[in-house]
Amino acid sequence: MRAYILPTGNEILEGIVLDLDGPEIMRQIVAAWPDAEVTRAAPTVDEEDRIFQRICRTAESGPDLIVLIGGSAGGRRFSSTLGKDYTHTALVRYLDEYSAREIYGKNGHMWSKLVCGRKGGTLVINVPGPFEEAKAAMQACIRGMQQDCGVEEISRRMAQAVFEKYPKGAASLAE
Repeated sequence: MRAYILPTGNEILEGIVLDLDGPEIMRQIVAAWPDAEVTRAAPTVDEEDRIFQRICRTAESGPDLIVLIGGSAGGRRFSSTLGKDYTHTALVRYLDEYSAREIYGKNGHMWSKLVCGRKGGTLVINVPGPFEEAKAAMQACIRGMQQDCGVEEISRRMAQAVFEKYPKGAASLAE
């Protein structure tokens, strides 16, 4: 197993928010595959083209898994007070095959889009930035990978795991 973790977000890049998700995701991957080679890349700014280019460069080495952290919400597209979030659109642009799920809620974001897909032999996913949501999404992804599930099922499991982190009645999951 060769995996890359790509944090996104100006708030991480600028040191405003500490990346706790990266080490947790790395821990989960190594727990599932003890011989895994995991690389955590430097954070990328919230610009669709830069994220897209980073995914392309990372995929050139043929990893089994690429995990993008953050940038799954609607961000500035919905409100000028929010940051820019472009991970999901960069992924959709990059992937040959993908499945996406949307969560609408009141848990720090109004909307979140999780994407799971493949290009060649690489599985590529994004997880939300909030720690408990990222942790749950990654656990669901790993279980799906270990059970040899397809993109659609991994996507469904990840979205369900994140949805369960929202307070009861505070979100809806679009299927």
